[in-house]
Amino acid sequence: MKLSCIQSNLRKGLAIVSRAVATRSTIPETQNVLIATDNGRLRLTATNLEIAITTWIGAQIEEEGSVTIPARMLSDFINSLPDKKVDIEMVPNPIGLKIHCANFDAQMNGIDPETYPPIPNITDGPKISISSSDFKSSLSRVRFAVATDESRPALTGVKVDIKDNQFTLASADGFRLAIETGSCESSVSEDVSVIVPGRTMNEIFSLLGSDSGMVDMTVTEQKSQAMFKFGDIEVVTQLIQGNFPDYERLIPSEKGTTCKVNRQEILQATNAASVFARDGSGIIRMVSETVDNEGSVRIMSQAEELGSNEARIKAEIEGEETRIAFNSKFLGEILSVLDGDEIEIETMSPSSPGVFKSDSNSGYLHIIMPMFVQW
Repeated sequence: MKLSCIQSNLRKGLAIVSRAVATRSTIPETQNVLIATDNGRLRLTATNLEIAITTWIGAQIEEEGSVTIPARMLSDFINSLPDKKVDIEMVPNPIGLKIHCANFDAQMNGIDPETYPPIPNITDGPKISISSSDFKSSLSRVRFAVATDESRPALTGVKVDIKDNQFTLASADGFRLAIETGSCESSVSEDVSVIVPGRTMNEIFSLLGSDSGMVDMTVTEQKSQAMFKFGDIEVVTQLIQGNFPDYERLIPSEKGTTCKVNRQEILQATNAASVFARDGSGIIRMVSETVDNEGSVRIMSQAEELGSNEARIKAEIEGEETRIAFNSKFLGEILSVLDGDEIEIETMSPSSPGVFKSDSNSGYLHIIMPMFVQW
């Protein structure tokens, strides 16, 4: 292998695939990056056996070949080079690379690429296309509700359901539920229902740009792996096997009191209340009421023996007065990801879940279980 490429392109490519490098592993190859020529371009790949990330960069190829090099050493060295042409040449014994850039020279030992874990080439199975901007926007409103507790593996992923030309993303951690529905650019002949690991979705979210390109998702027939392709990046992931909760049954069938409030105002009030909630079991109380034909929502918190806080926000109230308490972290996170100026909060009783919606996110629904407090 012998080639030349630009330092900035190589640096960016290594930064992309390094997200999949295993930090601790008994398999040394998974701490390496696979470097290979591929149809006139340079292909970079890394995997930790759960997720594999591949990207392609432009290069002048003189000789074909492939090798694996320790990812951290290679990335750190390339990052230290000037933004100029980098010449790379593979050496056979010991197997590795010679790297030259400006007045910098280095030689790195590697591992035979034949021992590198095989990266699945997923071409068969259901395939859909989604606008990358829509997919990233949808992910931003569901990924934070994924469970981190490994005792229920199905909840550590994002449920992806595809029917006809509609996709639904759902996440839950036992205390809250996030559901987002949107449109695909293509239809599927058979329904698809899989659970993608939350870690994979976080990586995809970080890698997705703000352009108007497409995300192509392909699932194997066995529903064991999936591939996401966008731009010059491919992400292959193992899928989580298990039963995700029937989230449609968790949506309250009855509509309680509806409060329409300014999103920025209630977010500001929540942030202020969180200061006191830190020393008060993370509890924020919310009271919706109508006084003299004027609706309002009171946001309250208190820290035992330290102080208390209350803010009153104007609101459009439909229904009876309600009281409910939420976890301050959960409340702050949902208010932070919703778009638009106005949000809608539906509550029924102190023991019933709260439902959060926004006109700007018509396909989105978020449910938070209440905290039980003394009123």
